Amino acid sequence: MSIRLRLALTYSLVLCVLAAVAIGVIYLALAHAVDTAPPPIVTNLFQPGRGGGGTVTPIQIEGVQRAVNQATLEKLRSYSVVVLMMFFVLSFGVSWLIAGYLLRPIGRITKVARDISATDLSRRIDLHGPDDELHELADTFDEMLGRLEAAFASQREFIQDASHELRNPLAVIRTNLEVTLGDPDATVDDLRHTGEVVERSTERMTRLVDELLVFARNETPTLIQESVDAFSIVHEAADEFRAPASARGLQLEWAAEPGLLMVGDRNAVRQAVANLVANAVRLAPPESRVSVRAGREGPWIWLAVDDQGPGIAPENQDRVFQRFWRDESAAGDSEHRNGLGLAIVRQIAEAHGGEVKLVSALGVGSTFALWIPAASVTATVEPPTPVPTRLPINPPIVDE
Repeated sequence: MSIRLRLALTYSLVLCVLAAVAIGVIYLALAHAVDTAPPPIVTNLFQPGRGGGGTVTPIQIEGVQRAVNQATLEKLRSYSVVVLMMFFVLSFGVSWLIAGYLLRPIGRITKVARDISATDLSRRIDLHGPDDELHELADTFDEMLGRLEAAFASQREFIQDASHELRNPLAVIRTNLEVTLGDPDATVDDLRHTGEVVERSTERMTRLVDELLVFARNETPTLIQESVDAFSIVHEAADEFRAPASARGLQLEWAAEPGLLMVGDRNAVRQAVANLVANAVRLAPPESRVSVRAGREGPWIWLAVDDQGPGIAPENQDRVFQRFWRDESAAGDSEHRNGLGLAIVRQIAEAHGGEVKLVSALGVGSTFALWIPAASVTATVEPPTPVPTRLPINPPIVDE
């Protein structure tokens, strides 16, 4: 039986038992209270010698009165049984309606729970009504759904980010190996250099795989706080992407001064810069220039990537940092892309207490700059604007 039917039967049976007890008590009290002897007024009306005629003895009057009382009690019993049966039917119907009304929130909870799947946890019960136990149950269920949605979203985002980020080091490894193995005059130094590039790329992939394992254990990966030199970040990024840039006929340049120290996660910062360089190498036209630079301005260390690509329209310059956004108008730019690279760059910059800024013009090119507080900075400060990466920079551009 459903809980609604059980509640209706329980309510009606309890009410009928209480009504039966009440009627039984009334019946017993009435049966005990009814005097079998006729009332005094009735006896006086039939005293001998009044009005002439025959006489009626008190014994005859008591017999009549007893018979009347007995018939009345029997009628009372019969009517009570009929009333109890009718009361049971009526109370069952009323209890059925009331139970259905009270259990309606449970039906809503059941429907929402049935519609929810692991791929769509956005549904909520959003129960309205009195602040009772069912309302508390629905609110608790909504809170649980919110926590599950956040956990699933976090895991999905990380898996998508990791799959996106694994492409860059894999592309670097493949391109460097193809260039080196395809060169019949490759020297031992060339092979050693390719091995170093592959080693750094595999280190990045190892870090991503380790973070996937951490997520599999329901933990949250944390950024490692260490001293990071922007000089080495820029040098390694230019070194890794030199072969892919050369394969597309691009001139890859870099410029930085040693000692540009900041506190953060070295792998994460290198990942952000690699994303920017990968975008520039992919979008820049052949025979153009891509530069990777770093410097310091006040309390900030900046790392910038400059290209001479198609540029970004002003109305899209804020959208490029949104997850899964792609400029479909850019020919050949949408294939095999999921719109995560720049969103990851912004996430890494903000996780280090900084931000990423963009200067771009259609047909001219784009400059993306990461602003991260220097190692000596403890207070939060606002990055300067505009981004100075298109202005003359003191360190000369190194092309090796």
